[in-house]
Amino acid sequence: MEVFVAPSNIASSNIKAFFTTRIFVKDYDHINDALSKELNISKDKIYLPIQKHTNKIHILGSDHKPVVADAVITDKKHILIGVLVADCVPILVYDNMRGIIGAVHAGWRGTAKLILKETVMTMREKFGSLPVDISVAIGPSIRQCSYEVDEDVNNAVLEATGEGDYYLRKGNKCFIDLSSANRIQARDMGILSKNIWQSDECTFCKPEKYYSYRYSKGLSGRQGGFIGLW
Repeated sequence: MEVFVAPSNIASSNIKAFFTTRIFVKDYDHINDALSKELNISKDKIYLPIQKHTNKIHILGSDHKPVVADAVITDKKHILIGVLVADCVPILVYDNMRGIIGAVHAGWRGTAKLILKETVMTMREKFGSLPVDISVAIGPSIRQCSYEVDEDVNNAVLEATGEGDYYLRKGNKCFIDLSSANRIQARDMGILSKNIWQSDECTFCKPEKYYSYRYSKGLSGRQGGFIGLW
C-alpha cells in the first residue's frame, strides 16, 4: 500500500489528509487491525463508519463505536476518520476556518442521494461552516471510461446532479463519471472551483494500483481516503 497526500488545497500543518492505494484485507471484521499496521497508527485512533450506500452523516464525538453512515464529520483532534472504497468515490472535506473535517463515501446511490451536499449542509448547520471556506479532495474512483450503467442508475444521478459532462451516451449504453458528478454537486453548494481537487485516475484501469469491484469481481481489499486534525 502507498499513501499519497491530498493536494495543498486541503493541507495545513495540523492536518493529515491522504488517499491510499490498495490495502489487502482478508477479514473485514478486522479491518482496523490491517489499517493500523498499514498506516502505522494506533487502532483506537482510526474511525470508520459501517458503509451501506446511504446518505446518513455521522457526527463523531467522544463515542467511537462504529455506526451505519456513509459520511463522517468531526471537530475532534487526534482521530483519523476515513472511508473505504473499491470503485466508489472517496471524498475528503475540510473547513480550514473552523477546523471541521469530513470523509464521504459516494457510490452511485450516495451520489443520487446527494450525500456530499448533505455533508456540507450538516457542517453548515451544526458547526457554522460556510461553503467558501470548505476545501474538497475527490480521490481515485471508477471513471466514465469504464463505468457503464443501466438507464435507472443514469437517470437517478442525472436527476440529482443536473446536466454536465459527467455522463455520456453511446447508442443505447450509458456511461457515468461519479467523480465529476460530485464535483458539480460541490460547486452547486457554493464551494469554489479553486478549492476542489479531483484525481484523474480510474480504479478499473489500474488494477495493479487499486482494487476495483467491477474489474476483480472477487475483492480481497479496498483503498481509502483519510483525514484527521492534529
